[in-house]
Amino acid sequence: MMSGDTVTIDRAGLDRLIEVLRSQGYRVIGPQVRDGAIVLDELESGSALPAGWGVEVSPGRYRLRERGDNAVFAHSAGPGSWKQFLHPPRRKIADIDADLDPVAADEAPVRSAFLGVRGCDLASIAVLGRVLGDGDYPDSSFARRRAGLFVVAVNCTEPGGTCFCASMGTGPGVAAGFDLALTERIDDAGHRFLVDIGSATGARMMTELDVRQADPSEITGARDAVTAAQEHMGRTMPGVDVRALLRDSRESPHWQEVASRCLTCANCTMVCPTCFCTTTEDVTDLTGDHAERWEHWASCFELDFSYLHGGSVRQSGSSRYRQWLTHKLSTWHDQFGSSGCVGCGRCIAWCPAGIDLTAEVGRLAELAREPGDDHR
Repeated sequence: MMSGDTVTIDRAGLDRLIEVLRSQGYRVIGPQVRDGAIVLDELESGSALPAGWGVEVSPGRYRLRERGDNAVFAHSAGPGSWKQFLHPPRRKIADIDADLDPVAADEAPVRSAFLGVRGCDLASIAVLGRVLGDGDYPDSSFARRRAGLFVVAVNCTEPGGTCFCASMGTGPGVAAGFDLALTERIDDAGHRFLVDIGSATGARMMTELDVRQADPSEITGARDAVTAAQEHMGRTMPGVDVRALLRDSRESPHWQEVASRCLTCANCTMVCPTCFCTTTEDVTDLTGDHAERWEHWASCFELDFSYLHGGSVRQSGSSRYRQWLTHKLSTWHDQFGSSGCVGCGRCIAWCPAGIDLTAEVGRLAELAREPGDDHR
């Protein structure tokens, strides 16, 4: 076997893949059911995978549902993303003694294997790589966590009600950036996974499994299922120049209308797989002899996020929502050469007010087409 080959494994083969990865020192992270959602966490075996569970999602709503089969990847994105393992929500940066001499916190390197990475999330890992890992001043913690990462991607055949990856060019299929890519199939021929081998490391891993060469008809059927998923997206980003639209809609009154619904709770930024902003805080013990510096996620929806020289620059909810959406879909291009949105739909599903960014962009596009310029 070599990179570029397509083989087939059965359900037991997937469990065996997890065993092999763990035996080779990888911490295997994958989907599992917990607290009424499908979350990402360490897998000790394939039995923890969410077999037979799907999800129903819509703006402001996420529910598990039982399926009539034992599919393990037939669900859309949950509240967690792979970002939390590459760019943790909270981490210690340094210890500081009484002489104010900071000592960098020691992070033990851990090799991770991500199992079940969909096209949108594969794209988000690449986006984070450009933001945190590839600039002039890379984040060393991110670089260590990304080093040696083994990725088992999944071609999506059942998008959720808030998914719009097809219109963002990130899914539902995967094309590159993986070691192995699975397409789950359940039909009269049984429960199996077509495996596209994407790297030499992936090829070596497959030698530990009982595999067979995929039939041409199986490959065609799997590709057709992924193509069909594009036609069943729950959402679509309007087909306009979104970057220019948001640039030209800075003074639109629609931002006030969105603000009347937005709670500025920051849920959208917390579940977003590409939002990367952080802040730092120092904490000390009661004696004052020891302090620690911690980094944790921050959000542009927080009032103090834009605090400068005695006050916050963005005090209104409308200005904060505009900052988030305009940066994500427009000015991100100027900074990092791509959109900051991958179309996963998490921000829509986990917004308590049910705000749908695709609908808001659509409304701005409608206003831009109306006569006059009072929308700008």
